[in-house]
Amino acid sequence: MSQQVPEKPIESRSRRAARIGGQFIRFGVVGGSGVIVNMAVAVVINKLNGGSANATEILFSIPATSFNFRFSSLVWILSFLVANTYNYQLNRSWTFRGTQRAWWKGFWQFLAIGAVAAFIGMILKAMMMSPAGVISLRGAWFGAYQHHSGSIVQQVLNAVHSREYVSQAIAILVTMPINFIVNKLWTFRIKHDQAIAEKAPVSA
Repeated sequence: MSQQVPEKPIESRSRRAARIGGQFIRFGVVGGSGVIVNMAVAVVINKLNGGSANATEILFSIPATSFNFRFSSLVWILSFLVANTYNYQLNRSWTFRGTQRAWWKGFWQFLAIGAVAAFIGMILKAMMMSPAGVISLRGAWFGAYQHHSGSIVQQVLNAVHSREYVSQAIAILVTMPINFIVNKLWTFRIKHDQAIAEKAPVSA
């Protein structure tokens, strides 16, 4: 008597869309908290160096160029590494739970993707900050607004009229979907049948 092979469950489009949508929301929550971690590390490192006023301190000259490696670049690298590690672990255990890939293998992939996304975001931000850039942030919203010190509400108003903060927010929003898609398809790839099995109810 031949043994009947059970049919593989088929995930509907609506269920798949809901699952991916949930992952994207969790990925955004993790990324948002990662920004806080990044900024906290930057503040601590700058304070250890005497404050942000010393961030432009030159650590060494880059050979064969007219550029210098400044303390602010060191802060960016260390902050990125700490936040990236935090994001990876939280995404591995929460956003994309169920991945079977070895921790270190997935980490290096996540780090590489994050570095590329950060580089793209940095270029976008520079283009928005540059007065001559094609996508430069111009107009009375940024140029004519008078910044004032005072309450938290006033500080928020200052921020939304600042090219620095607005360009950074836009760059993050643009690169986050790219980061999510590549990490889902590569770093946290889960077999189709496994993803369905995790959602299926357990029969008695």
